[in-house]
Amino acid sequence: MKCSIKGCPGTYEHRLIVHTIKHSDDVVVFGNVPAEVCTVCSDTVLTPETVQHIERQLVGNRPPARLVPLYQYA
Repeated sequence: MKCSIKGCPGTYEHRLIVHTIKHSDDVVVFGNVPAEVCTVCSDTVLTPETVQHIERQLVGNRPPARLVPLYQYA
């Protein structure tokens, strides 16, 4: 599929990405998220099903697989 960004000649390809979300006061990182990513400009599209799955994970109160450091830009 052709990229939806005006003037970009790229096409979307399926990839697994790292997706970061600010949820309440936390920064949550999801790995291996299926997405369509433009080969030229890197525009990223998630399907509604993927977004719903992520939202269910956020309210599920499941502990994370691991914790990662968060550095503040000063």
